[in-house]
Amino acid sequence: MFCRYFSFFGLCLFLPTQRSCSLGRGSSLHNRDATSLPGFQNLTMGYNKYLRPYFGGEPVQIAMSLDIASISSISESDMDFTATISLRQRWTDPRLVFHGNKSFTLDARLVELLWVPDTYIVESKRSFLHDVTMGNRLIRLFSNGTILYALRITTTVACNMDLSKYPMDTQTCQLQLESWGYDENDVIFTWLRGNDSVHGMEKLRLSQYTVERYHTLVSKSRQETGSYPRLILQFELRRNVLYFILETYVPSTLLVMLSWVSFWITLDSVPARTCIGVTTVLSMTTLMIGSRSSLSKTNCFIKAIDVYLGICFSFIFGALVEYAVAHYSSSQKCAAKVPEKGPANELTKEMEEVNITNILNNSITSYKQKISFTSIEISSDNVNCSDLTMKSHEKIKCILRKKMHRIISYFTIQNPGNVDHYSKLLFPLFFMLVNVFYWAYYLYF
Repeated sequence: MFCRYFSFFGLCLFLPTQRSCSLGRGSSLHNRDATSLPGFQNLTMGYNKYLRPYFGGEPVQIAMSLDIASISSISESDMDFTATISLRQRWTDPRLVFHGNKSFTLDARLVELLWVPDTYIVESKRSFLHDVTMGNRLIRLFSNGTILYALRITTTVACNMDLSKYPMDTQTCQLQLESWGYDENDVIFTWLRGNDSVHGMEKLRLSQYTVERYHTLVSKSRQETGSYPRLILQFELRRNVLYFILETYVPSTLLVMLSWVSFWITLDSVPARTCIGVTTVLSMTTLMIGSRSSLSKTNCFIKAIDVYLGICFSFIFGALVEYAVAHYSSSQKCAAKVPEKGPANELTKEMEEVNITNILNNSITSYKQKISFTSIEISSDNVNCSDLTMKSHEKIKCILRKKMHRIISYFTIQNPGNVDHYSKLLFPLFFMLVNVFYWAYYLYF
């Protein structure tokens, strides 16, 4: 064993001599028995990096694999995610075939002297190669002419998200690799080992999401300039809803239950019931604004959390309106009560009788008209609208008057105290029913 000296682009290389090792085709050496670093003579003698392998013939088979180091910065407002990946590409270049069973890892800067695929990441917004402490690239040459080219990339890729079920949503994102200039007649992309070509997905730990499943696809991108090969890594991200339950769902539910406390307070306690109603409404409004501020750029979506907060706000506002209705009905009923007997009431009755007598003396005709009109109003329920002596327009008025009296009687609250009694049962019951439909729809449909 002895060493020979070779110079390649100013590099001094010393390699062990092996008689069985010789260069591939296209080599012209001064000493054919001499051993040289494989591929270097091809690079210097007739190798053209601007022409792909098998130029003018069959397409180049490029097998790829991925290592996912991290997936971070999943943004709903910008609809994208940031991933750090190691992309490995393998292809065979017959111009670099040499005899032997060895493989050589070359300096990454020598990649500038070789032909490499023009692979790019589809829908990438921003990407960069890591260069600490040197450019994170690897190039390895095998004896059969196979080249392994690896890159470490951080890229921000667009991901179209459907936020209608937020925060109980599952998003499907894709990482797509495609040839920029070579169509399917020049290169063919394949996954090295199918789904096993992707590593690291099962080890990812994300802040808001859990990786449900992932799979690889092989597709084609048909464009005006041709049909280009494309590889797709598709993965599903399920959002962790526990954080939102503790932050939004539980507080909003407790505010609704707090609004029901007013049903157990008497109608005379106006400050207490008003304070509870207004406080819960304002607190719910603040909670709704806070939940939307985190997704300020996606307010056009009606999300599941917005629906729930809207339901809670409606129940809280309904509790406040319920007290207004009950208090108004109670005050009207108190005003309509017949005064009890007593000296003051007798004096009031005497004053009313004097007033009525004066009215009768001043306008007996007007009084008769009022009495007749009042008798018709009071006994309108007993009037027979089918009387033959009545004119047609009087019959219509009579029928309409009856209908109006019935409609008004339906909406007349006979006992205002029953409003709170029924609200104690109906508000919780309806709220539970709405919750059942809400969670069943967004979790199972």
